Amino acid sequence: QVHVIESGGGLVQAGGSLTLSCVASGRTPPSYAMGWFRQAPGKERELVATISWSGQVKNYGDSLKGRSTISRTSRANTTNLEMTDLKPEDTAVYYCAIDEDSSRTMARDVGSPDYWGQGTQVTVVS
Repeated sequence: QVHVIESGGGLVQAGGSLTLSCVASGRTPPSYAMGWFRQAPGKERELVATISWSGQVKNYGDSLKGRSTISRTSRANTTNLEMTDLKPEDTAVYYCAIDEDSSRTMARDVGSPDYWGQGTQVTVVS
């Protein structure tokens, strides 16, 4: 069984920053991409960012491009998403996912990930 656990969500003022973390554990694939997606009420799930197994290839969606940075720790089973200059429209549930396919494939297809976390709520108030 694979476990994907997010943390770090919460309430933040507009213009503020927040860092989300995600840890994958259990019977994970030998190598896998990791990524963040978000879903606001009444909207479809959308890409935020993905990162390759090596951490060298990063892909960003339009939603937080220029205001977010994805990274991966040396242990490779943890990814962080640093978000800055947050806006009320960034309010959503943020999901972490892992994918045995490439980070580029993961970025192109929201249906690609193999395992998902339960999500963490991010609320931005003005």
